Amino acid sequence: MAARTTSIALEGAEARLVDVQVQIAGGGQPVFAVVGLADKAVAESRERVRAAFSALGLSMPGNRLIVNLAPADRPKEGSHFDLPIALAILAEMGILPKDIARDYLAFGELGVDASLASTPGVLPAAVAASAAKLGFICPAGCGPEAAWAGGDLAILAPASLIQLINHFKGTQMLTRPVPGEMQAAPQTRDLNQVKGQEGAKRALEIAAAGGHNLLMIGPPGSGKSMLAERLPGLLPPLAADELLDVSMIHSVAGLIERGALTRRRPFRAPHHSASMAAMVGGGPRAKPGEASLAHRGVLFLDELPEFHPQVLDSLRQPLETGDITVARANAHVTYPARFQLVAAMNPCRCGSGGLGANSCRRAPRCVIDYQARLSGPLVDRIDLQIPVPAVTPADLALPAPLEGTQEAAVRVAEARQAQAERGGLNAELKPDRLDHVAEPDAAGQSLLLKAADTHHLTARSYHRVLRVARTIADLEGQEIVKRIHIAEALASRRGLASEKPALA
Repeated sequence: MAARTTSIALEGAEARLVDVQVQIAGGGQPVFAVVGLADKAVAESRERVRAAFSALGLSMPGNRLIVNLAPADRPKEGSHFDLPIALAILAEMGILPKDIARDYLAFGELGVDASLASTPGVLPAAVAASAAKLGFICPAGCGPEAAWAGGDLAILAPASLIQLINHFKGTQMLTRPVPGEMQAAPQTRDLNQVKGQEGAKRALEIAAAGGHNLLMIGPPGSGKSMLAERLPGLLPPLAADELLDVSMIHSVAGLIERGALTRRRPFRAPHHSASMAAMVGGGPRAKPGEASLAHRGVLFLDELPEFHPQVLDSLRQPLETGDITVARANAHVTYPARFQLVAAMNPCRCGSGGLGANSCRRAPRCVIDYQARLSGPLVDRIDLQIPVPAVTPADLALPAPLEGTQEAAVRVAEARQAQAERGGLNAELKPDRLDHVAEPDAAGQSLLLKAADTHHLTARSYHRVLRVARTIADLEGQEIVKRIHIAEALASRRGLASEKPALA
């Protein structure tokens, strides 16, 4: 009977179980074959396993050695199949008992000296092992990360193949690794360092409280990037379930070092030269992109119109659905991407726009052409669109504000707690639920309907105004959405319109 063990095939951030079957058959020419829709990295495991066995003084079987990775119609990628293949071969050769190999999920890359090298994706693999009620074997460097999967999961983290063999033979016992450290959130920059821009600070607080998308439009040096960098300090730490989701994505991307996790929400700020694959994921192995790496955190796009229009439009679907599906000829990989979009831009390519003493000489054409790089459907998905005017010397001469990040974060936490009791962040509420919790009073409803007719609001814009108004009411501790909340929500959605003068 063939020896078997278990490994996983990564499909996005999900781990699918793979049955690794090894059979040594007599007759015919000696061959070492790996079948089951394996990529080149898996096929090369034959040479790594052969070299590792040689380093241990073991000879490969001289007969036909067949390794089957089942199910055979599912693509298998990555070097982490080295360890399960070697473990199953050792069991088939009689060096290890076959029942031991069947009781573990193995994950790791072999070196030619039989050492075990760390590989990305250990956390999803350990979670899959725990769900399947199997033990888990991984390289020593991955042990602290795997230990986060659960306290009752039996984990072996040898540094080499010989350590694993000695453990099962009882001559060298391996202890369960301890989880990596929980990193403290780094000191964030404080809002009281930003002088002036009280309106922008208010919009930043609203965005943090409700998880709303935010676009800041203003000339260079007005403080847009400063404000965006201070948003993480207003956001609460990741909850336990959010921490696991975020960490699994980062594990697949190989961004977890020595098993250390953090409850700080991700803050990703890609350069405007980023490709579509870098933004939404892709490449030969469909790696997660910046949008997925910002899951449950912030995706900050500075100089928004400088991004390629197709790259920006690729964000439209995840902004609505909260996930990204990367299509390939033989598979579809889905990554979660529930991020908060924060963007900054100049009013025109020259920087100053068509208003003020330093207005662009080519206005209004320069303004219109520059802002036309942003598609209407993308802008429609941004809840808050605010102008950030230039800071005056009088503002810079003022003393630092008394209120900073700490005071604003308290209000944000209270507003988010109210939303949690209703079922989720306002930015993520479904329209039917939104109509129930954000129904404005008569005066507010009248104002909203008049604004929708005057400014030709789409259905999406209508609902996003309601979401922002609900968040403003939450910040004030109000149960009812009133006219003043609707008015502020409408005023916070006119950044582009106010900077786009009509052509003569």
